[in-house]
Amino acid sequence: MEIKELMAITAPEMAQLVGAWESAVTATHRFLSTGEIAAIKEYVPQAFQGVQHLVVAISNQQIKALMGVNGTKLELLFVDANERGKGIGRQLLEYGIAKYGIDELAVNEQNPAARGFYEHMGFKVVARSPLDDQGKPYPILRMKRKTSE
Repeated sequence: MEIKELMAITAPEMAQLVGAWESAVTATHRFLSTGEIAAIKEYVPQAFQGVQHLVVAISNQQIKALMGVNGTKLELLFVDANERGKGIGRQLLEYGIAKYGIDELAVNEQNPAARGFYEHMGFKVVARSPLDDQGKPYPILRMKRKTSE
């Protein structure tokens, strides 16, 4: 598995990124309807291009997972459903913590597996919002990682 930052996103890479995103969201965001996922998918390429650092995990020339970072905040982390449970998310997050100093993130409360993963990685819930960033009724948990004291 190769981990690398994409400096510019080619059309084939964008197709792979969106495919990995959709696979991950379909598997983990059961609270979203198929229509809601399709509506969100329209804005996904813009979100990928809007992060300061877009890091991918590649195997056999295929993007298996992706992570977006702005400053020290993890903006997104998605692992293709077929790759879940293999440690790729952990590898990406550890890379982000080491390289970018990731110490904060937000996660959907209705995605308990992700919350558990982030807690396992040393993040703690510090705040809760009943609405997501788009004003929809999907509670968001803000999490912080304790850095050196």
